[in-house]
Amino acid sequence: MKAREFDEAVDAGEDVSQHVDWSQATRPNLRPKRVNVDFPAWEVDQLDREARRLGITRQALIKVWIAEKLANPNDA
Repeated sequence: MKAREFDEAVDAGEDVSQHVDWSQATRPNLRPKRVNVDFPAWEVDQLDREARRLGITRQALIKVWIAEKLANPNDA
């Protein structure tokens, strides 16, 4: 399938998944990058309590909170 045909099929809402080699697919800028942050013990304790309350890991909680703040930077 030529690129133009592929684009037209996507624009028409057709299922083009059979024409994609998913083993080669990447998601730009979503590659994990390790960052180390030091928190005071009392903050870690509060993070752990909130994470337990929500049934998620501390890391997941921190990721969600940071993503929310970055998506809405003007929220207090």
